[in-house]
Amino acid sequence: MPIISITPNNIDQEHICCAIGNDKDNLARAANKKSWMKERFSEGLVFKRLDARGKVFVEYMPSETCWKPIEAKNFLVIHCLRVSGSFKGKWIGKELLKEVINDAKAQGRDGICVVTGNKDKPYLTNPKFYKKFWFETVDTAEPYFELLALMFNPKAEKPRFSPHVKTGSCEEKEEIFLSYSNQCPFMEEYTTLLISKAKELWIFTQAKKLNSAQEVKQWGSHFATFGIWRKGKFITHELPSEKGFEKLLQKYSIA
Repeated sequence: MPIISITPNNIDQEHICCAIGNDKDNLARAANKKSWMKERFSEGLVFKRLDARGKVFVEYMPSETCWKPIEAKNFLVIHCLRVSGSFKGKWIGKELLKEVINDAKAQGRDGICVVTGNKDKPYLTNPKFYKKFWFETVDTAEPYFELLALMFNPKAEKPRFSPHVKTGSCEEKEEIFLSYSNQCPFMEEYTTLLISKAKELWIFTQAKKLNSAQEVKQWGSHFATFGIWRKGKFITHELPSEKGFEKLLQKYSIA
């Protein structure tokens, strides 16, 4: 099956993989994501997917405008590369990665980088996949994050995590602080549910929607689409269920 690009010309007709259902909830999620994408195309966003009904895609941007808390010049940054369901094990991920590599070389970029982790965690592609294609670890951040890069120019400065990611800290010092963006179509909806759960438990919780790459580099979690902090210290990049959120609050003796 061919790989197609989602562009301003076809985005209203094509699905964007993450929220693929035709029910009311998924249509609303897809609309949020597409709105975010339409604002990013002029900043260099590229979204390519398998021409099939499935969650098989890669999304990337120039390092100067990417929605990841990293510092790099003249790189392409992979936001997300996903191959799910029956499409796994067919080397489609390799073909998607080749699309990024070819594009980076055509643009004269110094390399490609991607945020991943040394533990099996949601949203994080196993680093072994990238290391098969000569990506190397260029920076790390506690508790388990790795920044990988494929360097085309050995003289180029290596990408690195933003300072607040390296220290695991955040400017906001509330009991619980959440940050999220519509880069992922599910985050706004579920963050609203978590805020409601916190109110039920009488726990002051503040949330910030990230609306620009600059805000991501200032408040974004290590993976950027979602993050939870307690009193300015990073807890997790994973989006929990309402019950999972309550358990997390109990773990930290808040609830």
